[in-house]
Amino acid sequence: MPTQRIYYEDSHARTFEGVVTACEPGKAGYRIALDRTCFFPEGGGQYGDRGSLRTPSGEIISVADTREREGVIWHSGDKPLPVGSPVTGELDWELRFARMQCHTGEHIVSGLFHRLYGLENVGFHLGDEEMTIDLSGGVTWAQAQEVQRLANRGVAEDVPVSCAVPPPEELARLEYRSKLALTENVRIVTIPGYDVCACCAPHVKRTGEIGLIHLAGIQNWKGGVRIRMLCGSRAVADVMAKQNQISAISALLSAKQEGAAQAVERLSGALETAKHRAAQLGKALAERKAEALPQGERCLLLFETLDTAALRTLVNAALDRDTGLCAAFAPEGDRFQYIIGSGQTDLRPLVKEMNGTLRGRGGGSAQMVQGSVQAGRREIEAWWNTVVNKS
Repeated sequence: MPTQRIYYEDSHARTFEGVVTACEPGKAGYRIALDRTCFFPEGGGQYGDRGSLRTPSGEIISVADTREREGVIWHSGDKPLPVGSPVTGELDWELRFARMQCHTGEHIVSGLFHRLYGLENVGFHLGDEEMTIDLSGGVTWAQAQEVQRLANRGVAEDVPVSCAVPPPEELARLEYRSKLALTENVRIVTIPGYDVCACCAPHVKRTGEIGLIHLAGIQNWKGGVRIRMLCGSRAVADVMAKQNQISAISALLSAKQEGAAQAVERLSGALETAKHRAAQLGKALAERKAEALPQGERCLLLFETLDTAALRTLVNAALDRDTGLCAAFAPEGDRFQYIIGSGQTDLRPLVKEMNGTLRGRGGGSAQMVQGSVQAGRREIEAWWNTVVNKS
């Protein structure tokens, strides 16, 4: 027997009375069917509702998901219920209302993209943190922001949201968005001035309930674009979190919030200049160090700070001076990076043995190897002593 869908009669119904019509083992717990429910099953890019069922004796069955099969809505419960027993159902209302805010907001945004730029919504996913809309063509971020501005004007206008199943003759004359070629029992969601679309999900009753529509990002996606979007309480939480971030950043930069991006740009330029200067000084230091190395001997050099380019300069300069074997190490994070060079010895067996001893990774040619080791200064010096003693 098909389940009576209370959410079509009243999308804001939070509790209901029902009777168990079937109960069977599921993948996780039990699948419970009722004669009527206000739980929306997964569909149209939206997850199934969650909540609970309560028996007359007060026993609580947690509902983790809701699915539909052949007109019957199945509630995924953690306990079985006898067929014919009455229950009181209660939605996780905060979750349901957040999803309705998001879904109605998506209709407004998709309707505006369609009207302004002729784009179709070809993919929609409403997750518990954010939702995404896949559009059939490209738009710029400026165009997306214009849609965001108009969408929030639609929220402020607080227009009614109506849901109805028009008769076939009326449906044939109606212009509406739909991903599927539907012909009968088509439920149409209308937001005057913004969108007319086929949809099976529950929606808010007026656009003012959405609260806020916030486009969080845009990226190229399969020949079109994917819009990341938040609505209602989720949008407010995201804006507040980002406001906290920009406040902290501007304070660290001693800059006004509206000038934070320019301050970061200046700091980035100064950092690049400093890095370039440090690299030059590192190479100069490496060359001076190499000049002091004895010829024909084995040398281990451990530095507090030196980048890979400087280490390479040092080892190359040492080899030019006919140093027999030069191993240069410098810390990088929780590891030591290394470059080892020799004009006389095949280094590949040496680096294989060293990587095993010092928990390293890397390799190279017979004359030069490089990589990093998960070892400290003392371990490196102890390993080097074994190398020297073998010679």
